[in-house]
Formats: sequence, C-alpha cells, structure tokens
Amino acid sequence: MAKPSSQIFIIFKIMFVVSFLTAVFVGSIYHVTKKPIQEAQNKIIAESIKEIIPSEFDNNPFAEKITLKQDKERFTLYPARLEGYVTAIAMKSFSNKGYGGRLDVLVSFLLDGTIGNYKVIKHQETPGLGSKVNDESFKKGIIGKNPASESFKVKQDGGEIDAITGATITSRALIDAIQKAYHGYQKFNAGVNHEAE
Repeated sequence: MAKPSSQIFIIFKIMFVVSFLTAVFVGSIYHVTKKPIQEAQNKIIAESIKEIIPSEFDNNPFAEKITLKQDKERFTLYPARLEGYVTAIAMKSFSNKGYGGRLDVLVSFLLDGTIGNYKVIKHQETPGLGSKVNDESFKKGIIGKNPASESFKVKQDGGEIDAITGATITSRALIDAIQKAYHGYQKFNAGVNHEAE
C-alpha cells in the first residue's frame, strides 16, 4: 500500500500536468483568435468612421490614424482629407462612467470643433435603454453642438441636452466620452504630443 505522502505527490503531479496543458491550450486559442478578432474590430471602426464623418473626403482615415497621448490615456484620431486638406477628424474615445461600465465611442469633429456625428461602437448598457444613445432622436441633441461654446451637459446637470429617459447615467457617460475626445481634438490642433502610427 502506498504511503499517503506519495499519493499526495502523485495527485499534485497530475494536477500540475493538467494545469500546464490547460494553460498551453488556452494560450494557443488566444494566439489563434487574436488576429481575426482585431481584424473584425478594425473593420467595424473603419466602417463606422465612414458613417460619422459629415464632410466629403477622398482618403482612408483609418489608414492614417494618429495616436494621441492625453494625461495617462491614449486616444486615436482618424483625419479625413479632401485633396490633401483635412476636412474633419474622427476620434475614438471612451468613458468608464456608463451604467454597465466602459462605453467606447467614435465621434467626428468639423474643423471649428462642431460635433459632426458619433457612434457608440461598444457598450454594456441595458438593452432597450442605454443602447438608445445611437438613436437618431437622441443624436439630434448632440450633433451640431460645439462643446467649447455651449453647455454640453444633460439638463439634470444644468446643461442643454435631454438625457435618455431612464438612462441618464448612460447619457452622461456618452457626453463624458465626447468631452474627452474634444479635449484631445483641441490638443491635436495645437500640435501637442501626438505620433503617427
């Protein structure tokens, strides 16, 4: 009969081997799926940029992306050009203040800082409520505004924007993400701390 200590050692070895093989398997699955997942995300962003840029352009904004460092965060800008001249900028931004957590948004700005359009590309908000941030009826209260010259807050906070009924937190998170993008846009215009990718 085997001693209890040798049985424990055998069990430990089996557990170690199983754990090691599981880690190798999970790691290989991640490695195999990482590139297709990234390509799918890039396609969503590239198509969304075309949707939100209000002016005409003849370049590929996604291919000309620029990384902007703002405080400890990094933002990505996508310049839209017509005959070589920038006509609008799309920016990828985010807010961690959503009801369900992080909310990722693409927002476009005209050269004067006016919001051209936006699209929430990823969120964990309540279906049917928070997901309404992409509805045209809500967008009307944001598109065409300039965060520098208007009270860019929901009415509950003393601003001019009607929050989505039952989704004030999500509305605030969207505004937070757009404000971050706008500050990044201002720094980009000033030539502060950015690099082409």
